Amino acid sequence: MAAASLTAGVVLPSGTAGAAVADGPTVDQATRATFQRLADAVFADRTQSLVDGAGSGPQQSHPRRASGFTGTVRLSAAQAREEGATLDALRARKSRLAQLGEKYSGAHTEVALDGAALTGRRATVDVTETTSLTYEKAEAGRPATTGFQAHHRLTFQADRNNAWQLTDVRDTDDGYLAVNQVARPAVAAPATSDDPPSATRSATTRPAPANPKNFSATGYDYAAMAAYATKYWSRYNPDYPDFSDAGAGGDCTNFVSQALKAGGWQHVPGYTTDFHKWFGNAEIQSDSFVGVNEFSWFALSSKRATSLANVYQMDVGDVLQLDFDRDGSKDHSMIVTSRSRQGVPYLTYHSTDTYNRSVASLIASYPSAAYYAYRT
Repeated sequence: MAAASLTAGVVLPSGTAGAAVADGPTVDQATRATFQRLADAVFADRTQSLVDGAGSGPQQSHPRRASGFTGTVRLSAAQAREEGATLDALRARKSRLAQLGEKYSGAHTEVALDGAALTGRRATVDVTETTSLTYEKAEAGRPATTGFQAHHRLTFQADRNNAWQLTDVRDTDDGYLAVNQVARPAVAAPATSDDPPSATRSATTRPAPANPKNFSATGYDYAAMAAYATKYWSRYNPDYPDFSDAGAGGDCTNFVSQALKAGGWQHVPGYTTDFHKWFGNAEIQSDSFVGVNEFSWFALSSKRATSLANVYQMDVGDVLQLDFDRDGSKDHSMIVTSRSRQGVPYLTYHSTDTYNRSVASLIASYPSAAYYAYRT
């Protein structure tokens, strides 16, 4: 990891060539590299706060990488406090995860700089974070790792001496569900429909072992669903539109529908707004193919899915939806791509692009959300 070998006091150029104002700062290649390395340090700190043995509370077994930046590039005082609060929240999440039987033994974070723009003494920097975590003592039948790709926008401010301070970090994905993020996601406005069916809320406490899923009852290929989701969790299928850009509404349900289609779900053509219809390709998609609530209405009314009483009953090919603020309008869709022999489902999804995240991790991150599990 690039951030691990950083030293304090990185010197930035301060000439006038290309400056936005007289004697102002520049954002040349060296400056961009420094921005990238500080971003890498910030997100590596967040990830490491979830790793077992990395420390808890004020004393940690590894030095904070971001705190090694001083002088001409550093966290502002306000952002340092914000990062401290974020790390405290993530360490609390680590404790909740341990109570749910999950720990991470290692992690790796890399940050790529996508672009930087200078306006006066303010630089806006867009980055892509790629993070993976290793499950501690991986059991048979359980994924060895989980991971995600997330996009962020960082704001740097230069003082009169052209020394840079990181003043703001914003997540720019539509769904703020990365393992090391604490921001709450934006909630979409409730959808309207003509008397749609209601899903049954699922419990999140771990029950006694449930009856296994009958993978031959429906004729669907659940392994193909999981394989599709695993293939396209981070590189999107060009045969479908991408709704992950800000303002597009999110790509989560579109991705789940694609995986179900790969496993044998057939189109039901008709009007795009009719939740009894379901179809999607490069040119046109029904609301039920791409909308969280509309998908639930179609899946239940068509009998292609039934509600599960508990999230731990899910198996490969089943779908989980979350209502983050319990307002009755569901906000996010995911598909199960693995299940351990101990009965823990692992989910893969878009926005933020994530693979093999355990249901325990979701519960630890969003303990107050409403969960809706579906047997497909």
